[in-house]
Amino acid sequence: MPQTIQNIDNFFIPIFNGNNSMFIDEFALILTNGFTWVPLYVALIILVIKNNEKISQMMLLIGMILLALVLSDGMVDYIIKPLVARPRPVNDPAMTSLVTVVNGYHPSGFSFFSAHAANTCAVAVFLALIVRNGIFSLFMAAWAMVNCWTRLYLGAHYMSDIVVGIVWGTISAIIAFFIYKKLYFKISPRLHFISSEYTRSGYSLSDIDMVLNVLVLTIVTATILSCLWAH
Repeated sequence: MPQTIQNIDNFFIPIFNGNNSMFIDEFALILTNGFTWVPLYVALIILVIKNNEKISQMMLLIGMILLALVLSDGMVDYIIKPLVARPRPVNDPAMTSLVTVVNGYHPSGFSFFSAHAANTCAVAVFLALIVRNGIFSLFMAAWAMVNCWTRLYLGAHYMSDIVVGIVWGTISAIIAFFIYKKLYFKISPRLHFISSEYTRSGYSLSDIDMVLNVLVLTIVTATILSCLWAH
């Protein structure tokens, strides 16, 4: 990595990485675990199924979400990380004096760039473009940023890893969305919903509320568990 980028990354390490709080340590570890978000993934799948009448519509949407993830994760794990081979901050002996190890957390693999950032942003941006609801988009963005924060806090990534991950995840989502639009209107009519119960793209506000409630409950559960495990 160019020295200027490394210097900028080093500047952000003490700002985000660890703070000797047992509660926040546990909180970050819980939220960075993919299994924590399974209820949210299920809620999003339900949202898709309930708001797309045809099997072809459901399969197209799910297929495009998977495409966004293949573009984001495939680029990270199979091309860029092996090529760049940048050690994670928490695993780099040269960074020992700067990085705080949280509860012995030493993830495997390389650092540049962040798959967590790329994948969560890919899902968040793609669904925001599909659903077309401001509150939903805000919550999805917050979810992606929470995942980005955990990687910085745990010393799994540098700031540049996160920024590039966000950018590439967003690009992956936009690519998938444009392909989705071209294919969608071949199997469905062009409709514009005007209703207090639906978004412009026809997604039920009550179903969106269900997803948001699951997201909030997941955070609340993680908070409670962090309090219990920190003592």
